[in-house]
Amino acid sequence: MAATTNQADDFQQTPTRLHSLDALRGFDMVWIMGLEPVVKELAKATHWPFLEAMAIQLDHPAWNGFHLYDLIFPLFLFMAGVSTPFSVGRALEKGTSRNKLLLRVIKRGLILVAFGIIYNNGLNLKPIAEIRFASVLGRIGLAYMFANIIYLYAAEKWQIFWFWFFIIAYWLILKFASAPGFAAGDLTMAGNFASYVDRCLLPGKLYLGIHDPEGLFSTIPAISTGILGILTGITLKKTGLSQMKKVTRMAVAGIIFLVLAQIWNLDFPINKNLWTSSFVLNVGGLSLLLMALFYYIIDVLGYVKWAFFFQVIGMNSILIYMSKRFIDWNYTNSAFFNWLFQLVGGPYNLVVMAVTYLLIKWIFLYIMYQKKIFLRV
Repeated sequence: MAATTNQADDFQQTPTRLHSLDALRGFDMVWIMGLEPVVKELAKATHWPFLEAMAIQLDHPAWNGFHLYDLIFPLFLFMAGVSTPFSVGRALEKGTSRNKLLLRVIKRGLILVAFGIIYNNGLNLKPIAEIRFASVLGRIGLAYMFANIIYLYAAEKWQIFWFWFFIIAYWLILKFASAPGFAAGDLTMAGNFASYVDRCLLPGKLYLGIHDPEGLFSTIPAISTGILGILTGITLKKTGLSQMKKVTRMAVAGIIFLVLAQIWNLDFPINKNLWTSSFVLNVGGLSLLLMALFYYIIDVLGYVKWAFFFQVIGMNSILIYMSKRFIDWNYTNSAFFNWLFQLVGGPYNLVVMAVTYLLIKWIFLYIMYQKKIFLRV
């Protein structure tokens, strides 16, 4: 049953924690935690057109274009921004100095960079030339750090300015510059300016040899993704707005961003590898719509219990992401359920294997949740 509310309840005190944010974070993480192979194996086993179409959406395009799988990474960064007014902002309200919070933000960003390097390379000693320094967590750490620094020292109107400044400046640079030997505005993997800068500045190896999708230069527009999350969090934290107005603002802004993304796509293609400005608007629009949907269902209507599965994941998202490097989940899955895979037989044994793989990870997180053990950065 949904919690009942009256009109006065619509203007509630600032919440200390958004249940919808934890649920959305869990919904985002569940795809890379193990739901993706469930859908793909089901598609192979059934050949249902809908599932086959979904399976295509769960792979990244080779270069330009957009699949729903491209949303997972930027949505997580967006949500890191949403949490800022509820964490850093609350600390400011309690009197913590900006300089102290600045150090905390920088520390958190650098820890995420370090976690990213460990995720890529393990705890192994390697020559620098064999180490991949760029990473998903590294980009989240750097973009989060710079977006939070802007939040600490800039008013809301200036945060909006910086959001547009980064993506417009990035567009102009890639439009009028290129790698040596290529025409200005070249956006191929070899010819674009962002990849060229990474080849010059990033130590170690790049993920694709001449390009890294989590490279240094393309982190610039990713800062805007973090800022958009912060601006969304500011809206959600405002006590003078009704909950429905917050939902409406997020939904309308999301639709506008999606339209602008398609217009910008005509000149600056939507491309996750380069984190293009049109990509920022596209994933920003989808993130806003998802945030509006989850906030409306969970925090406005009060339907909370259904999201418990996702909340358990969302409360320990970094832990389950990093666990891949330290826990052999395939071995654990086989050890517990190999008998079941044999009973089921092909082709559905692979579907069951994917389901139990996800289940084991969730049970691990549920035990952590019950014992109140959370990996905080």
